[in-house]
Amino acid sequence: MSTTEKEVNHNVRKGSFLEENSKSLLFIAAAVIVLVIIYFWYQNVYLKDRAEEASAKMYKAEQYVGVDSLANKAITGDAGYPGFEKIAEEYNNTKSANLANLYLGGIYLRKGEYKKATEVLGKYSETGSPVADPLALGMLGDAYSELKDYSQAITYYKKAADKSSNKFTSPLFLKKLGLVYESQKDYKNAEDAYNKIKNEFPASQEATMIDEYIARVTAAQGK
Repeated sequence: MSTTEKEVNHNVRKGSFLEENSKSLLFIAAAVIVLVIIYFWYQNVYLKDRAEEASAKMYKAEQYVGVDSLANKAITGDAGYPGFEKIAEEYNNTKSANLANLYLGGIYLRKGEYKKATEVLGKYSETGSPVADPLALGMLGDAYSELKDYSQAITYYKKAADKSSNKFTSPLFLKKLGLVYESQKDYKNAEDAYNKIKNEFPASQEATMIDEYIARVTAAQGK
């Protein structure tokens, strides 16, 4: 076969491939475009609308959250208003659902349902909030402490204390960290936690009596 014939046959085969698969190629291209459109709609329209809807429905549960006698209504809802459970489940991927998990964690802790608290707080996603993010970690520490899983409690109290260094949450969780260390007879690490409160957060409420805690763990070490 001559070179010219080879070129002709190659071009015929090439043309045939494009002709035979043009519909498939166009379908793939169209599918990619559709997926991109769906993604942007999901992020900018669907989630936005759902977030506004969830926020509008959640205010009733927020009214109940601070009252122990109404804790169950805050969880399950009341008279047409969804509770935090439903909001967290039905409006997932929204800020309101994320906040609902934080609320639920606090309510379950108050009710003594520590396993449930770990489950919902584990679903909380960090928002960059200097208060909410360390609180979520600290409440996980509380739940694991009550479940006597002290290794996990220590882990989360450390994370909570370091998450956002401020005089409100950091000394609170440093003190709890020290107390867990004490319960495990790890007096050296307990002393370090208490000293951090004294040296770095002297204006905090926890610092007012921290010398007594330091003296106690110092004595336990025979110093």
